[in-house]
Amino acid sequence: MDDVNQLHVRQLAAAQPVAWWLDEDPLEPNPHPALVEDRTTDLCVVGGGYTGLWTALLAKERDPQRRVIILEQQETGAGASGRNGGFCSRSLTHGFENGRRRFPKEIATLERLGLENLDAIEETIARYGIDCDFERTGELTVAVEPWQLRELIEQAELRNAAGDNVEILTREQVCERVNSPTYLGGIFDPDGTAMVDPARLVWGLERACRSLGVEIFEHTKVTALHRDGDGICVETPYATVRANKVALGTNVFPSLIRGVRRYVIPVYDFQLATAPLTPAQRSAIGWHEREGVSDAGNQFHYYRLTADGSILFGGYDAVYHFRGKVRSEYEQSPETFARLASHFMNTFPQLEGISFTHAWGGAIDTCSRFSSFWGTAHQGNVAYVLGFTGLGVAATRFGADVMLDLLDGVDNEKTRLKMVRRKPVPFPPEPFRFLAIKLTTWSIEQADRREGRRNLWLKLLDALGVGFDS
Repeated sequence: MDDVNQLHVRQLAAAQPVAWWLDEDPLEPNPHPALVEDRTTDLCVVGGGYTGLWTALLAKERDPQRRVIILEQQETGAGASGRNGGFCSRSLTHGFENGRRRFPKEIATLERLGLENLDAIEETIARYGIDCDFERTGELTVAVEPWQLRELIEQAELRNAAGDNVEILTREQVCERVNSPTYLGGIFDPDGTAMVDPARLVWGLERACRSLGVEIFEHTKVTALHRDGDGICVETPYATVRANKVALGTNVFPSLIRGVRRYVIPVYDFQLATAPLTPAQRSAIGWHEREGVSDAGNQFHYYRLTADGSILFGGYDAVYHFRGKVRSEYEQSPETFARLASHFMNTFPQLEGISFTHAWGGAIDTCSRFSSFWGTAHQGNVAYVLGFTGLGVAATRFGADVMLDLLDGVDNEKTRLKMVRRKPVPFPPEPFRFLAIKLTTWSIEQADRREGRRNLWLKLLDALGVGFDS
C-alpha cells in the first residue's frame, strides 16, 4: 500500500463496520412480516430498495385502486439504497460525458428528463413529509491534475451547449467554496444535484407506500417466476403470489430472468465517515454551501457533509470478486479503508488527527454502459430495470416510471428513447470476465498516472462502446 500513510491508519481504530446512515437511527420503521399465506395482486414488486419502492409508490399514484405488494428478501433499504453516499443527481446516464458518448442524439432530452425527475423527487419528498435531509446543494467537480482541469473546461462548454448551467471555477474560486491544497480548479453545477440521507429516503418512501395501501413483506426471498394463465406466479419459500404484472428491482442479486444476468455484475464501493467537525475544523475547510464534491479522475472520490457536520468520503477503489459473488464479508476491506483515510488526509491536511467513526462498503449493480437498462419478459407481464452503477438515488425513480410504462404498454417519449430500447453489451463468461475487469481496473489506474492517456486496451473498449467515461 505505497499510497497509504500508516499514521492515518490509526485514525480508523474506532471506526464501526456499519453504514453511517443505518447506525441506530430513530426514524427506522418497525419491521414487516414475512409472506406466509398465498396472495393475489395486480402488481407484485420484487425488491424493497429505491427501485421497488418508487415503482410501488408511482403505481398507486397512477391508479389508487391497483393492488400492490412488495417482496423484499432482507429488509427495505438493506442493500445499496441504504448505504450509498446520498448524491441525488439529475444525471440518468452516470454523468453527462458518458451519456453524450453513448446517446449523442438524445443527450439534451436525457438531461431535461433528468432535471424533471429530480424536481419530481423533491416535490414527492415535500408532499409526503419525508424527513431525509434533502438539500438542493449542487455539485462541485474538482481537478487535482492539470489534465483533469482541461477536460472539465471542455465538458462544461459541452454541457452548457446542451442546456445545462455549469460554471467554470478557478483554483481560488474553488477553494473559496471548499478549501484544499490539492485543487487546481473545477466546475460547479448549481441545480443538478441534491444531498440526501439515503436510508431516511428509503424509510420515507416506505411510509408513503404504506399510506397508499401497499403491502410490504420482508425476509421473503422470491425463488422463481412462472406463467399462470394470463398472470405470473411468484414463488417464495412459504407462499405464492399470483400477480397480473411483476416489476423486478433486484439490483446486484441474480435476476429472476436468467438471460438478464450476463448484463450485470456486482462491484464493491467503500466509504468512511468522520467524527463531526469542530467549529475550528469547519472554519479551516469552509464548505459553507454544503455542496457535494467529487474529483475528476477516472478513479474518483466523492464526499459530502452529513446533517451533523461529519464528512462522508468514499470511492476510488471498485472491487469485483470472481464469479460476481455477493457476500456480507465483502462489505469490509481494511486495505481500501486505509487507502481512503490516506487520500482524505491528503485532501484535507488541515484536519490532521480527526477520527473516522464508520467504515463500510456495499455492492453496486454495474453494466457495461454504466447506466440503467430495461426489458420485459413473459409476454410483457414482467419488467425489469438494472445497471445504475452507483448513481441510482435519483435515477431509480425514472427507472421505475419507465418500467411501469412498459408494463402498462405506454408509448411515450421515455419508452421511445434509445436508452430504453437498447441493452448494453453483455459481460463475457468467467474466467474471461474476471480477467477483463482486472485489466480494465489496472488500465484506468495507469491512465490517471499518465495524464489521462488511455492505453490500447481502454481504446479498444471505447471502440466497442463499453469504455468508462463519466
